[in-house]
Amino acid sequence: MPQNPQDPIATARSFLVRLRAAFEASALALAQRCSAGGKLSGRKLDAEQVASFELAWAAADLLAAEAGVASLRADSSEMDQQLALLFAAEAGDAVLGRLHMLDLELGRPREPLRSLRDDPAWEALCLAAAGAQALDAAGRAVAASDGEVGQLALDESHAMAQDAFRRFAADVVAPQAEAIHRHNLTVPESLLRPLREMGVFGLSVPQQYGGSAPDDREDALLMVLVTEALSEGSLAAAGSLITRPEILSRALLAGGTREQQAHWLPRLAAGDPLCAIAITEPDYGSDVAGLALRATRVQGGWRLGGAKTWCTFAGKAGVLMVVARTDPDRALGHKGLSVLLVEKPSFEGHDFVYRQPEGGTLSGRAIPTIGYRGMHSFDLSFEDLFVPDANVLGGEAGLGKGFYYTMAGMVGGRMQTAARACGVMRAALRAAIRYSHDRKVFGQALVEFPLTRAKLARMGARLATCRQLAGSVAALVDRGEGRMEASLVKLLACRSAEMVTREALQLHGGMGYAEESAVSRYFVDARVLSIFEGAEETLALKVVARSLMERALGVAPTGA
Repeated sequence: MPQNPQDPIATARSFLVRLRAAFEASALALAQRCSAGGKLSGRKLDAEQVASFELAWAAADLLAAEAGVASLRADSSEMDQQLALLFAAEAGDAVLGRLHMLDLELGRPREPLRSLRDDPAWEALCLAAAGAQALDAAGRAVAASDGEVGQLALDESHAMAQDAFRRFAADVVAPQAEAIHRHNLTVPESLLRPLREMGVFGLSVPQQYGGSAPDDREDALLMVLVTEALSEGSLAAAGSLITRPEILSRALLAGGTREQQAHWLPRLAAGDPLCAIAITEPDYGSDVAGLALRATRVQGGWRLGGAKTWCTFAGKAGVLMVVARTDPDRALGHKGLSVLLVEKPSFEGHDFVYRQPEGGTLSGRAIPTIGYRGMHSFDLSFEDLFVPDANVLGGEAGLGKGFYYTMAGMVGGRMQTAARACGVMRAALRAAIRYSHDRKVFGQALVEFPLTRAKLARMGARLATCRQLAGSVAALVDRGEGRMEASLVKLLACRSAEMVTREALQLHGGMGYAEESAVSRYFVDARVLSIFEGAEETLALKVVARSLMERALGVAPTGA
């Protein structure tokens, strides 16, 4: 039987270094299969979608394990160490399994992976970190923690912001969350008003424009902390409110004219108007390059005709960031797209019709959904809707650049979605811990059963690791890097939210399936996270896997 490693943290770090080398070798081999003339081939990439998907998930697990272990310091608590090593052990095995199948497909030698898998030091670490006794010890620690796992090292200002928004979420958001979900209400002014006063809509807007972001750099960590805190109270009624101004603000900063920045950024920071993002179309989903909503040039502006779907908060919003085809030549793909800012009145309820004096019409209908209620996602129909030239992002120079401006906003949007997932996970974990202490079955509290503690340990390990990964990627984003890593953390955190909320609901038994139980809301809300801000499959194939293979080949990135 393997012996306990003398220094499990050092063992984990050493193993992850070797696993990273094996991963890079597999990534290079797949990149070579998918390339022609030293560049990736779209046709070959499409033929290797299954392998590419596995590569992306291996990258997500590996990066998360590395981030979790790297976060450990001399003063880290025993629980922090237990959870980081638990995730590293289970993720390491998952990565080995994915790479094993990938190497079989590629005809690569399997001995390097076998030597990693069968290494006595690794086997000892797996037993010490993820065996039954380790799960029991970690589960006891998580059960006593009330969900305070994966704490980030924060300076005073960030810690104060986190505390303030957590208190607001607990005192103001959470008491209203069930009614908003159960009765499918629109986010009320009783939430919007104080959030405006707290400056939540200006987190990505530089201070010179009335926001709270530094003028000379980004503060992605603050956005992550605030989003996570609000999402713990309610994903739809609070945690997702920041995403749309985040995307539009970044797009304006990336491509807006000085006049557009001066006009729109202070208003977005103040939350007046609220905004929505209209990208997805009924026939194209995540295929942004194929979008067909037409913008026809007329005197003084453009006329929009066509449809959009899944436009969240479109009714309440006063401005829509619309990606439209300003060049009728469909062969141009994404190079024929531009961003237009459509102004409209704010409407309550689940449907609206806006008729312009110029004769154009915009109508919307909320799409009934199983969760994520409060903001509502709309089907939109544009009929000759007029947009003035002044509302083309970037002006004349911005025509044809809409795809790039949109992608500039999506990095922050994906980071924020990862933070939303962490907030939902934290709410679910805390609910599960409290219920397992209170619920008596077969004569004892649910938490006294080893399987319950094993579940809590794994839930805690996922949340702790996702929080650490989000923090480390936020630092990359602040340096102007991390586009692919932002997609990786979204990929992992959103899938993890499904797993954690599922286990939280399971621990509640029949009560978890009842609508009156908060965990039922966490479960259905979490399911949407892997779909929006870049569907899981699109991110894995078009962004993550492609970027990984481009890095392996040493070519300039071209992904979305």
